[in-house]
Amino acid sequence: MTNVYNIAIDGPAGAGKSTIARAAAKKLNFVYVDTGAMYRAMALHFFRNGISASDEAAISLAAGTANVTLSYENGVQQVILNGENVSGLIRSEEVGTMASAVSVHLSVREKLVELQKELASRENVIMDGRDIGTCVLPDADLKIYLTASSQVRAKRRYSELKEKGQDCSLEEIEQDIIRRDYQDMNREHSPLKQAEDAVLVDSSDMTAEEVIDRIIMLFKDKLKERS
Repeated sequence: MTNVYNIAIDGPAGAGKSTIARAAAKKLNFVYVDTGAMYRAMALHFFRNGISASDEAAISLAAGTANVTLSYENGVQQVILNGENVSGLIRSEEVGTMASAVSVHLSVREKLVELQKELASRENVIMDGRDIGTCVLPDADLKIYLTASSQVRAKRRYSELKEKGQDCSLEEIEQDIIRRDYQDMNREHSPLKQAEDAVLVDSSDMTAEEVIDRIIMLFKDKLKERS
């Protein structure tokens, strides 16, 4: 029996997966793997090369020239693109939308899934994304499907952007979330869906701490079952 434990957290854009997974990983002393950041790094690579999200041939070619890796400084994940730390460059709405669009391409997914699987095989990880429990870590010890209503997700994102001093529209943010949901759930390769053995956690009426505590409790229950 392996001594490595994996927790998979899937869910739609804006559900708070990264925030929740990062905090839960810290409490459990696990490695947090933000797969969305890896896709954002790939999207940034395509942006820099002037490649359209719909140009599958160009994306396939360019994916081969992108080296996306993760490192950790003082416990904080750093995203490295071709030797450059791009952690501070990948969080814009534009890059996020591009990441969702290019993630439909098989060449992009295959490039990144290999790294994700390798990390999980040697470390206790909490990994979040769109297809972690269904495709990347189908044998994860605990699978969570974290969601919230599109209205709640839009309001959370709107507040985040306003706090950063960015001008934005709540209506436009919600429409973008709905559009990304449809795109993620209907893509050909590894669409977003709840794994059959995943626990549904709807955070619409929960605080972040309540969600984190719920996930940790569920994991401890799984450990009891496994022992």
